[in-house]
Amino acid sequence: MQNKIKAAPTVIYPESDGKPMAETESHRDIMIDFIQMLKHYFRNTNDVHVSGNLLMYYEEGNPRKSVSPDVFVAFGVSKKRRRTYKIWEEGHAPDFVLEVASPSTYRHDLTRKKDLYASVLGVREYYIYDPYHEVNPYFLGYRLMDGVYQEIEFVDGRLPSVVLGLELGERDGVFGLYDPSRSVWLQPLEEQVKQAALAQQRADARAERADARAERAAQAQQQEAQARQRTESELAKTLAALERLQQKTDV
Repeated sequence: MQNKIKAAPTVIYPESDGKPMAETESHRDIMIDFIQMLKHYFRNTNDVHVSGNLLMYYEEGNPRKSVSPDVFVAFGVSKKRRRTYKIWEEGHAPDFVLEVASPSTYRHDLTRKKDLYASVLGVREYYIYDPYHEVNPYFLGYRLMDGVYQEIEFVDGRLPSVVLGLELGERDGVFGLYDPSRSVWLQPLEEQVKQAALAQQRADARAERADARAERAAQAQQQEAQARQRTESELAKTLAALERLQQKTDV
């Protein structure tokens, strides 16, 4: 009896770990805002992939070897959308990772994840931030130096990211990204939409004022032309009357 050749089992890499996206609305909003701001910031830069809360597999054939960074940026990787991120397919691990921490995740973020990002994945910069300041320290940053994470020093109350060319920090209690080259804070998408709407309203108002000025100028020109016509008509009548009077006097 001929033996049947069995196909190798297909390895399934799940697209969800069954865990919620974020613990609180603040955690969720920071994740979404950072992903949107970074996508917008690198919109004109080729081969920069910005994502977050995406299952990342780092050992081919072993679906248990996965992690899901809250926010990550990978350079040298296309911008295409992905259902999962397999490092052996991409050929590149993230260069930047941000974990939005809480008391329940902080120890894991500061130990196992930190070791994984440094020694296994080689993430060049790793940041941990607790929006409620319930852990101490609530904001940390690490940069990979010779395979070991070195803590990043604060500059003007912010942590500079060499990888991004930006700085991470709080402004009026809101965690965000600062662009030192332009001396401006990056705006979340919602704020960008609001500012764009306000700018459009101002532009519309300026256009309406310009139209009103043009209309008033046109009306003034028309009135001036009409007044000139009336003056010329009156002058012509006066001249005609004087001519008739002169003719009578000559007779």
